[in-house]
Amino acid sequence: MFYFDESGFSLDSQVPYAYQPIGKTIEIPSSRSKRINVLGFLSTDNKFSPYCFECSVNTDVVVACFNDFAKTITKKTVLIIDNAPTHHSGQFVENIPDWEEKDLFIKYLPPYSPELNLIEILWRFIKYRWLPFSAYLSYENLVCQLEKILRTVGTEYRINFT
Repeated sequence: MFYFDESGFSLDSQVPYAYQPIGKTIEIPSSRSKRINVLGFLSTDNKFSPYCFECSVNTDVVVACFNDFAKTITKKTVLIIDNAPTHHSGQFVENIPDWEEKDLFIKYLPPYSPELNLIEILWRFIKYRWLPFSAYLSYENLVCQLEKILRTVGTEYRINFT
């Protein structure tokens, strides 16, 4: 079983709070920047397949990621997804029978229940725990740090779902 979702990253810091020495103020400049959109497939044993884009995420992008992911599976796989409009578009729904032929079965979460999509935990950990403050100093730093984390989910960065 895998969970699928999208998340975006930019120089708008996602750090909700930080510890700092008394009398010192930690500041992270916030600025407009390009956005990195990450689409990911995550299993409960931390197998992770990320896809990164600087373009807008539309149905074409999502279908291309699903097609690529379907090539990697070796046994019957259930994929849990939310109810984003791109997941219900005509083009997406047309592809479901093809994915099922490749043993990839799509199951939708109930509406308005993102807490049931375990990949949301991954996005939260990346944004609020794993990305260092230095990632927000420049877009290049953000890309570098984010790519390092995405490459090592399952080894250096793990989530215990039990």
